[in-house]
Amino acid sequence: MGAENTVLVVGSGQSGFQAVASLRDRGFAGRVVLIGDEPGVPYQRPPLSKAYLAGTAGIEQLHLRGEDFFAEKDIELVAGRVAAIDRPASRVRLEDGTELAYDHLVLATGSRNRTLPVPGADLPGVLTLRTRDDADRLRASLSDAEHVVVVGGGFIGLEFASHAGRPVTIVEAQDRLLNRVATPEISACFADLHREAGHTVLLGQGVSALHGDSRVREVELSDGTRLPADLVVVAVGVVPETTLAAEAGLPVDNGVVVDAHLRTADERIFAIGDCASFPCVQAGAATRLESVQNAVDQARCVAAAITGTPEPYASLPWFWTDQAGAKLQIAGLLSGADKTVVAGDRAAGKFSVLSFRDDVLIAVESVNKPADHIAARRLFAAEPKPAYADLEASEFNLKEHLKVASTRG
Repeated sequence: MGAENTVLVVGSGQSGFQAVASLRDRGFAGRVVLIGDEPGVPYQRPPLSKAYLAGTAGIEQLHLRGEDFFAEKDIELVAGRVAAIDRPASRVRLEDGTELAYDHLVLATGSRNRTLPVPGADLPGVLTLRTRDDADRLRASLSDAEHVVVVGGGFIGLEFASHAGRPVTIVEAQDRLLNRVATPEISACFADLHREAGHTVLLGQGVSALHGDSRVREVELSDGTRLPADLVVVAVGVVPETTLAAEAGLPVDNGVVVDAHLRTADERIFAIGDCASFPCVQAGAATRLESVQNAVDQARCVAAAITGTPEPYASLPWFWTDQAGAKLQIAGLLSGADKTVVAGDRAAGKFSVLSFRDDVLIAVESVNKPADHIAARRLFAAEPKPAYADLEASEFNLKEHLKVASTRG
């Protein structure tokens, strides 16, 4: 492609950064502009609820690359928020009035935190965790907080609890932790681990109101119980940032709708990462994923398409979380699972849960078993996909089954 081509990437998170880096890696010689609504170089978000919150990682360790990288790669960093996309003119307008033209536009707008729709949710002391500024506020608030309540039992809420440096109360409206992303076996394991770590875990309890005066003082649960609280962390999930796309007339349905090559209805515009709803090979349906793996792999896929070597997106989803002294790694997607098998030593806290749909392996969750996770990812790359009978023959030993499969291959 000639130097006259311009690629604008809106969103400087993991997917946006990877898109511009991959374009240069693939020899794209045109203009590359990365637009982010936070100043400075792009940074990682996963450590915000872990090492950065705990104070064991500094700002520099968050940076995906230093300023010299962007200068060397001739990647322009623009700080600002995009107000609108003018598709007929192939331009975007920033809130300050600046206009930028594009040949290709990549939407990497990510997601935003869900709010808690109850009285008192706007009281001082009620915080969320999404950005570095959020993490800074939380870390400062923890220093003098006596009673900390976390609303939400997903990855972010539980990671915060694990790195808060004190016992907290975790309130989850569903009947188990990690309800959306894990099997009941994994949920039970992590509920036990958090309780053993000194946290109070309340399941099947919604929040009906937050009470206070100059700041939050109590959390009222759905059964009327009131919990003392001078710091409340709201971690009830996210929603995709689709406003720009929708206002530009692009189809939106739980994310910006894209095809197998991650193109929107406008062939010049792509969407990747948390904001994209794509045809997922593993799920067999339109899916939106919130993970570093998905953000990175989709960015690489789009860079390949823009530089003339398009391939359908088919990467295996995988996830991880560190909490309560344990590491959980997940390969695959649990959607539609109808059978699970536990392999390993549950009592020792080193085990994997294998999930099947129609007797075909679709997901493996591994607790403190990194070798199982690696083996699972390699198995999912094989054809045909591992079946229940095949794995049962190796007594659900993933590493041994991988050896057998490799020998047969």
